[in-house]
Amino acid sequence: MATARDRFWLWGHDSGSHDAHWNIPGKSRITPVEAAFYLSIPNVVMVRYNEKSMPSSVQYSVPFRPLQQVVWSIVGGSGITAGADREQTIELSRDLPNMTGVMMDDFFKATEDKDGVGVLSLDELRQVRTLLDATPRKLDLWVVLYDHQTALPVEHHLELCDKVTFWTWEAENLSRLEEKFALAEALAPSCDKLLGCYMWDYGAKRPMPTDLMKQQCEKGLQWLQEGRIEGMIFLASCICDLDLEAVEWTRQWIARVGDQPL
Repeated sequence: MATARDRFWLWGHDSGSHDAHWNIPGKSRITPVEAAFYLSIPNVVMVRYNEKSMPSSVQYSVPFRPLQQVVWSIVGGSGITAGADREQTIELSRDLPNMTGVMMDDFFKATEDKDGVGVLSLDELRQVRTLLDATPRKLDLWVVLYDHQTALPVEHHLELCDKVTFWTWEAENLSRLEEKFALAEALAPSCDKLLGCYMWDYGAKRPMPTDLMKQQCEKGLQWLQEGRIEGMIFLASCICDLDLEAVEWTRQWIARVGDQPL
């Protein structure tokens, strides 16, 4: 029988990715796989953070092999993407047997412009689907959707995706989580949903209050038990060795609820 822990994911970045931004109090050395072990989370979404961070490669992916599932980004932080990188990442699945999907981070723009609303056009996204369909086993197409993007005309892009991960960018807006998530459900009725849970308030560049960390985690577990979502993602690996209160609360919470059957 599946447990709650089976549906938990860690959002992974290279060590130190957030050190120079977001008012993070310290320098991180922990790797994504080490952070997954620390939090006792069996699945990782590995996302390229910037142009200098590691692209997908067979050697770099070796430590990820013991994990239950791995998803690797084809669109990284700030919408970083290139055709060759996308193809290389999809090809990685041939050497990473537990890779089950690819992620598009920061995919939608703040407003629609002459190039469209997404980092990739609909035609480019269809090309990605063609590449995914040609792999030896099925790879799901994941995408990030923020709470402030639910009014954008993104329905046609989402129709080409398999899984939508929903994120509340500023912690103060978690009071509207139910309302905003319902809008995301209406935008993407055919997609599976996962709830993204920040362990730092990146929108406000300050610590995530533990009461709000508790609120989003317990709401996510409720939706998981109800079948409303299929998973929860905790962000990010590169803050897990900084003794942050929200991270430590989350670690204890996962230890307490992780073995609950679904």
